[in-house]
Amino acid sequence: MKRTLFLVRHAKSSWDDVALPDKERPLADRGKRDAPMMGERLANRQVKPDLIVSSPARRALSTAEIIAKELNYRAEDIVVDERMYATEADMLLGVIGEFSDKLKCVMLFGHNPEFADLAQRLSNEPVLMPTCAVAQFTFESTSWLSIGSAKPTEVILDYPKKG
Repeated sequence: MKRTLFLVRHAKSSWDDVALPDKERPLADRGKRDAPMMGERLANRQVKPDLIVSSPARRALSTAEIIAKELNYRAEDIVVDERMYATEADMLLGVIGEFSDKLKCVMLFGHNPEFADLAQRLSNEPVLMPTCAVAQFTFESTSWLSIGSAKPTEVILDYPKKG
């Protein structure tokens, strides 16, 4: 069975208010432009996620909501998982391994360096994950639990400045 995993790094965040806790930082103007553009690119590729999971950080959840809208995915169906914030690639693999095997396409919204680390682990190549980057991994796998050890059959990387 084909399974597709998307790792989406949050769009550019604002540092205008240095007093804000890290989790509360909003999107910068550039992030508010990039996120819908990347969502539109995904929609043009007919991407239809069965599940969207986001970090609770405001910038990640805002990015998830903007892209979900472009994909006709209801914002209220986005799952917020605390384990997606300030984590490591191993924890992300644990989250992925818990997905129902009925799901074929899952999108995760979160942060670097953990997304770049996981992308590199999945592809065995260094992966650049600038803000609002979308890394797509397609696997032939019977279970999400095997994703950490399975090799992808396809890897696609896109990001705002790519074109």
